[in-house]
Amino acid sequence: MPRDIKPSLIQKIATQAYATFKNFGAGAIADNKVFLDNQTKLATLVTDIRAADLKIVPPKSKASKPSLHNPPVTYMHICETDAFSMGVFLLKGGASIPLHDHPGMNGVLKVLYGKVNIQCFDKFDKPSDAESIPLFDPPLLPFQRDSVMRSVVRSTGEYTEDSGPCVLSPDKDNLHQIDAVEGPAAFLDILAPPYDPDDGRDCHYFKVLQSVSNAVDRTADQTVEGETWLMEVPQPQEFWCGGEPYPGPEVSV
Repeated sequence: MPRDIKPSLIQKIATQAYATFKNFGAGAIADNKVFLDNQTKLATLVTDIRAADLKIVPPKSKASKPSLHNPPVTYMHICETDAFSMGVFLLKGGASIPLHDHPGMNGVLKVLYGKVNIQCFDKFDKPSDAESIPLFDPPLLPFQRDSVMRSVVRSTGEYTEDSGPCVLSPDKDNLHQIDAVEGPAAFLDILAPPYDPDDGRDCHYFKVLQSVSNAVDRTADQTVEGETWLMEVPQPQEFWCGGEPYPGPEVSV
């Protein structure tokens, strides 16, 4: 009889991702024990993934730079279900994925090669009070006030292939910016559920505002506590994402 074919690591990750997130949108909560146990199993599997497991070869030159005809970031689609999407983002040296959100979504990010710096933010629960918005440098235009929100810097760190995954939830670390450091980088990206503008899960971009008080007094409470102000902006012109084929093992869910 033929031997059973051992599933690839990326297939195991996909299967566990589906088990983890299949019921998340149906009343599951982030502190549910079953969910947390499944999330831990997923993180353990993801920690072991490497570029070679996906037949991805890191570029030999660290001098790879984006150009007008060469997107700063490309994406390899692996699979997508109603519960989650999975793929690989590849960043050229010096490239960034601008600060953006994941509305109502969970995420797991694992570096495959290179090094990235990830800065994560949390939104404040309480909506901004127009009367409490500080002065900014440069000043806000009147129509921009409705796009401003308070937030806090949750974490900043560098990740390599030897690091564990960076995990986000609907409430914590949900906004982040990702910068390639010291050359090109790539990471596996799992989002659950996937982006879907028709279901209220569109991607929004933000910029960090500099308040006049911070510019004058670096010891202000806002800076000490990590509190900051963000403004929603259109997708930055310098950022665009191309596509390329996924060369790794086939995945089915």
